[in-house]
Amino acid sequence: MKERIYTIPVSEAFEVDSECPMCILERRVENDAIEYTLGPSMMEPDRRIETNEKGFCSHHFTKLYNTQENRLPLGLIIDTHLMEQNGILHKMYEKAQAGLKKEAETGAIEKLAQGFRSKDQSAVFVQSMIDKLNELEKSCTICEKINFNMDKFTDVILYLFFKEPEFRERFESKKGFCLPHLKMLLEGSMKYLNRKQRSEFVMALMSLELTHLDRIKEEVNWFTKKFDYRNQDAPWKNSRDAIPRSIEKICGPCELNR
Repeated sequence: MKERIYTIPVSEAFEVDSECPMCILERRVENDAIEYTLGPSMMEPDRRIETNEKGFCSHHFTKLYNTQENRLPLGLIIDTHLMEQNGILHKMYEKAQAGLKKEAETGAIEKLAQGFRSKDQSAVFVQSMIDKLNELEKSCTICEKINFNMDKFTDVILYLFFKEPEFRERFESKKGFCLPHLKMLLEGSMKYLNRKQRSEFVMALMSLELTHLDRIKEEVNWFTKKFDYRNQDAPWKNSRDAIPRSIEKICGPCELNR
């Protein structure tokens, strides 16, 4: 295969024997993003603005903390993130406080009289606060970086599938993909391929995927049967680690104790 700089990570991932080459890519991107967040990004104002605004999901806050290598940078990131978010929440509450106080002091008869001509200030404030907290809960600078890079890798995979016969052969020899990355490839086919290409790719992908979903189902099934005393002397075949592999096949990258 004629290597190009942007194809190298994809090619390397597809050389590894795994249940999903894209999980390998995602783990690499995630590890790079965590290392970058606690390192070079500290000195980049644009990145600090981004982390102040978006923060991280619970999964990536946990990973950042559990590195235990750069706790000061993480502390500085959290400090300015809380400074910005606390300020926003204070302003939202201060803006609504007068209306909430007035509403709390309004008698039952006045409430009934005003019911059809005034907004429910507490409901408006609560909904705005819920919307803000939902937005904050769903935002994560590392997730965004992973999603951006995985979309680029998906584009590269589809490009190589049609342009490089050697890669296509390697693709079709793999053990399929986890279900989240199967979805990602299908979404990529809608985004990057024309109708003819999409049909060709989807047939190859689904044939591969269903074959290996059936394979891993049989491996899990045999794992359970090995606990039957009648099978205690039978070989394990390829089922000893079928449980963690099946979980990763269903869920994507996982941190399972093996």
